[in-house]
Amino acid sequence: MSDSPPDGFPRYRLLTGKDDASFCHRVSEALDLGYSLYGSPAATFNGEHVVVAQALLWPEEQKG
Repeated sequence: MSDSPPDGFPRYRLLTGKDDASFCHRVSEALDLGYSLYGSPAATFNGEHVVVAQALLWPEEQKG
């Protein structure tokens, strides 16, 4: 695995969006690239639908 994320993505990402299949696919795609989940997901209701957020981190190379 590379020391840095592909396609110029940052090491830390916070994905947000409507709680639907599209959001789940975005998180799954980031995991497939090599990101790891960071913390628990967050959810809120905006009066119309549930909005979710998930933080992701690019893993640091283990030294030693």
